[in-house]
Formats: sequence, C-alpha cells, structure tokens
Amino acid sequence: MKHTLFALTTAACLFATASRADLVDEILNDQILPAMQALAESSQDLARVAETICRPGASPLRDAYAQAFDDWIRVSHLRFGPSETDNRAFALAFWPDSRGKTPKTLANHLRAADPSLLTPESFAQSSIAGRGFYALEFMYFDSGFNSAKPHEYRCALTAAMARDIAANATAIHRDWQGSYADQMRQASGRYQNETEVKQELFKALNTGLQVLSDMRLGRPLGSFDKPRPRRAEAWRSGRSLHHIVLALQSLHPLAIALADGDQELIKKLDAAFQKPILRALRLEDPRLEGVADPAKRFRIEALQQEVNDLRNLIASDLGPSLGVLAGFNSLDGD
Repeated sequence: MKHTLFALTTAACLFATASRADLVDEILNDQILPAMQALAESSQDLARVAETICRPGASPLRDAYAQAFDDWIRVSHLRFGPSETDNRAFALAFWPDSRGKTPKTLANHLRAADPSLLTPESFAQSSIAGRGFYALEFMYFDSGFNSAKPHEYRCALTAAMARDIAANATAIHRDWQGSYADQMRQASGRYQNETEVKQELFKALNTGLQVLSDMRLGRPLGSFDKPRPRRAEAWRSGRSLHHIVLALQSLHPLAIALADGDQELIKKLDAAFQKPILRALRLEDPRLEGVADPAKRFRIEALQQEVNDLRNLIASDLGPSLGVLAGFNSLDGD
C-alpha cells in the first residue's frame, strides 16, 4: 500500500509540473485521437452489419448502432476542425429537429423510392435532416418507419444511411490524424498561438456543458406547466438519460486535463462532476419521462442545476487558470 501511495503521489507531482504543451499532447493522445478512432471503427462496423441485416429488432444491428452512437456522443462536444468540414457533425447528428424535418425527409425518401439516392455520392448531397444517427433512430425505433414499405427500399435506405455515417466518421478521424492534431500541437494553421489552442479546448468543454443544460435537459423540461418529454434527445430508443451520462463522463477528463496539474482545482472539478454523474445514474428514467411527473420532475431539475453549478465553476476557476474565456460557439448563432 505504501508503494502504491508513493507511486500515486509521484505521478501527481510529475503531472503538476507538466508544461502547457504537454497539456495539449495529453488531451490529443489520451482523449481526442483514441475517441475519434473508436467512432470511425464502430461506424464502419455499423455499416457492415446494416448491409446484411435489415430487421430493426435484430440484436447485432441494434448493438452496432448503439456502440457507434455512444462513440459519437463521447466526441460530440468537439465541433471544430474536422467536424466542421463539409458539415460533417450536422450530417452525423441533426438534432434538435424543432421543425420535424427528419420524419418528413425520410417519408419523402420512402415515397419516392429513388434508387439513385442510394449511391454514396448522391446520399452525401441529400438533406442533412435525413442523414445521421437521429434519422437512423427513426428507421430502427419508430413504428411508422421501421416496417415501412417498400421493404426492399427501406433496407437499402438504412444501409445507405449507415454507410454515410461511416464515411463521415472516417473522414473526421482521417483529418485529425492527417494534419489537424499537428496544427494543435504546433499552434499552426488556424491557430496563431498556444493560447488559441487552449481556448478551443476550453470552448469545447463549455459548449458540451451548455448542450447538456440547455438542450439535453432544458428541452424536455420545458416549463412546469408545459413539460416536453417528447423533446428529449433520442427518446425513441430510450437513450436520453444515457447520453447525459456519456457526455458528463467524456467532459470530465477534458476538464481535469485542462486544470493542468492544479490539485486544488482538480479536487473541485472532480467533486463537481461526480454530483451530476451520480444523480443521473440514480434517476432510472431512460427517456426523461419524469419531467411530466411533479413527483419526479424536481430530481431532473436538480440535475440541471448541478450541471449549471459545474458550468459556473469552470467559468470562474478553470477559465482564469488557463487565461482564456469561453468565447462564441455554434450554439450562439450569428
């Protein structure tokens, strides 16, 4: 035990003396690049399974879809660089869909049954509303789509959608590996200096927490008099709460790495992340249906408040320690 404690103490001291350049390397090598590779690989696996299995309830297909979707949620806060190129992030994840464009687009595809749409080139030029994980959720989990006819075209369409997801995920990973990671390491290309690199990473962390509070929790919460459970993310597949946990678990190590060895700040961040993670794990409400039940709603509101407390801590303590501000993000509009 003494040896273990000594090793942990030594590791902590070494981590505390790491340079800012090491901070970027650590985040790239230990978090971003492995996560992008996982997304590319699981998306390719989804595409392979979807080519041979069409039955929406088949376990291999649902498992492959769930794994790829999990891997996307783990990187969904990294909406810069390769994810921005060619609107890849939106092609993977068109949500929220406040105007109901996704079911309309999918219904049009099925009605037209146009075989020319199914080529990779044509499908990549089609409406973003009919592409990505949320569109595929309709095809697998919505009763109006998962048995829609013509059967053969529906199967071919879902296979094309899965191939498109794999193509975008692979392109994102390729660009990270090919040049973008090096731009961040060297503060070159779109970055003029190391502060801009840190600001990008800090902004991604802040954006991820904003999405959690305002969209993943805020949209289904609505108001006390008018809750909106059907606005929860991925409620058809029962993944709403799961996405909240995954997002918190992926943002946690990014925040700790950005603390750059400041042990006091790391303790604060650890405690602030553990509160909403543990609360979310205890909710047992996969679709966040409890927003419409006054007896359960307060627990979801408490979760949102803990996420907001975490956002405040990051703004007040982590940002100044890095010498950066959150800046604008894709949620801020023009």
